[in-house]
Amino acid sequence: MSEAERSPRDKHAAARFEVRVQHLDCEIEAAKIEAGLGDLEGVVEVRTFPKAGKVALTFEPSKTSREALERALTSLGFPVTRDAERDAPGLWSPKVLASFASGVLLAIGWVLSRALTLTWPSLVALGLAILIGGYFFAREGIEKLVTKRVVGIELLMSTAALGAAALGEPLEAAMLVFLYSISEAAEGFTEQKTRAAVRALMKLVPKVALVRRDGADMEVAVESLVVGDVFIVRPGESVATDGEIVRGETSINQAPVTGESVPVKKAAGDEVFAGTINADGVIEVRATKTFQDNTVAKIIHLVEEAQEKKGESQRFIERFGARYSPVVLVGGVLVTAVLVFAFGVSWNAALRRAVVFIVAAAPCALVISVPITLVAALGTGARNGVLIKGGVILERLATIRTIALDKTGTLTRGEPIVTDFVRVDSGPHAESELLSRIAAIESRSEHPVARAIAAHARARGVVVGESGDVRALPGAGVAATIEGVDVLVGRLGLFEGTAGNAAEASTVVRRLEAAGKTVIVAGTSSCIWCVVAVQDALREEAAEAVRLLQAGGVELIVLSGDQQIAVERAASALGIKRFHGAMKPEGKLAEIRTLAAKAPIAMVGDGVNDAPALAQATVGIAMGAAGTDVALETADVALMGDDLRRLAFALALAQRTQQVVRQNLALSIVVIGTLAVGAVAGVFSLPVAVLVHEISEFVVIGSGLRLLRAPSAGAAR
Repeated sequence: MSEAERSPRDKHAAARFEVRVQHLDCEIEAAKIEAGLGDLEGVVEVRTFPKAGKVALTFEPSKTSREALERALTSLGFPVTRDAERDAPGLWSPKVLASFASGVLLAIGWVLSRALTLTWPSLVALGLAILIGGYFFAREGIEKLVTKRVVGIELLMSTAALGAAALGEPLEAAMLVFLYSISEAAEGFTEQKTRAAVRALMKLVPKVALVRRDGADMEVAVESLVVGDVFIVRPGESVATDGEIVRGETSINQAPVTGESVPVKKAAGDEVFAGTINADGVIEVRATKTFQDNTVAKIIHLVEEAQEKKGESQRFIERFGARYSPVVLVGGVLVTAVLVFAFGVSWNAALRRAVVFIVAAAPCALVISVPITLVAALGTGARNGVLIKGGVILERLATIRTIALDKTGTLTRGEPIVTDFVRVDSGPHAESELLSRIAAIESRSEHPVARAIAAHARARGVVVGESGDVRALPGAGVAATIEGVDVLVGRLGLFEGTAGNAAEASTVVRRLEAAGKTVIVAGTSSCIWCVVAVQDALREEAAEAVRLLQAGGVELIVLSGDQQIAVERAASALGIKRFHGAMKPEGKLAEIRTLAAKAPIAMVGDGVNDAPALAQATVGIAMGAAGTDVALETADVALMGDDLRRLAFALALAQRTQQVVRQNLALSIVVIGTLAVGAVAGVFSLPVAVLVHEISEFVVIGSGLRLLRAPSAGAAR
């Protein structure tokens, strides 16, 4: 029964788990797992992730169990591994051992052919070298042909090796097998390396946590943490899972998760993420997510799924390879026929050239050039606080030359602060006393402006007094009685016609509002004490981020729902020439749709309020997505931290990735073309063709692995 045929009730009752397995490196092995488990009783769905070496299984607990499915995986040749460290690049994998044995036997066969008059010992050694070295790729080639009706590169190489041996050149055949087996082993090692580079994030999370249970502190495995547990994090230790600080203050190094380079101050009530590092104070944290659902685990899961999502270039190369490889085999037959019948070349010589042609024209480097590069780039982005949802998104990101930015929470902090406190009276009260009275009233409100004033008072060490009989004045402000005095806080209109210094205060208000600030006035009905201005301050790194983006040739546009004057001031301060304020969500959506029709555009927002515009853009980018499930799931690109410079890094990474892809493709095409022409002309022998072919593949692999190093944000050009 297929999953689509099952009832919703059946699906709801199903259980799901994920495991990492050994020897899962390619789609052929993935197909073997899916075929082997798909028909088992109780199995609802089988999903494989070859690049992650992971299998996700959904099953009905009433009909089978996790243990039974793990045993089935082992019987298929894919034993479960629970230790992520075992997935680190291993030198002695089965493919490496087979390649090493093939090389040793090749050397023995060559020595025996030179030292002995008898030929059979050398033939035995060379025959074993061919069989052992070619076992893995020949089997894969046959499986592709039988199960998928696809002529793959592995079949081309197997055919060439058998052809060389049949033509009386066992030494050349063994050399071909040995060199190609090295490249196959290197490709597997590279897959492991890029895979381990992502899962190294899991090592950021400690293996044990100091948990307070029943009044006692005890160390438990992080996997056993449950939501609500309170655990203790000492200086220098990593946070075990996502949670909320319930006691203590400290600085947290969030760089491993968000990419932010500066530690962030944290206190009671603040959120902390798994894998971040406690810099100084001891803190107690209440777990809000389990080990399996924390931010680091979610990052790894999303990146591993993204690695399976192929880009357009990769899909094109794979389609091309599927059609090109059969053409190479047919081309070998045509080369033989043309050389014999048109040019009078002997059958033996023509067949030798055909074998060399098959090796020379095999698209190994071409096919591997794209996926290795994309996987390495996605892993590097994740380790630097940038989640990119697949190769196709990475390719789109490289085309972006226009970026629309939300203002609040993206260019600014998203939390207003007091910027001006202007006295307009000549009374005897000190500024701190006035601020205490205003803060006493505003501390009773949850309005952002009120919170900003109360926070400003606390930051200056002002003791916030008590206010009584607080009354809301709809559309105007609030009134309260403090120490027997009726105090008004709100718009200037509250005081016009009653306060003697209203005209003087009006001048100050107009000046501050012209600067794009939100202004409130405080005093009594007969006298205005002061004018207070608040503003959503720009992020410290915003100016540098804008400079990096503009230096990379990117045009920036601010789209904001804030008042036009505030948007204009913020954009002008950052050197952004295009901006629109007072925009509703539908207005942003319409503007993005218009811009996207002209050229690729990215939209940067918080992933929730700007969801329609993010979805409409060529690439939707969520800012500050750490711990935000909605942003992580919906955005094409998630900047885990609040550092806007990560956006410049993401563009630089995408553009560098495309440069490497183009370089690899160009090199592969030149090598294949040169070798193919030289093979037909009889210029290249089989050993030379094999050697150059494999060297080109190693060069392409090494070039792709350059993406494991992070580019500088200023590299985007």
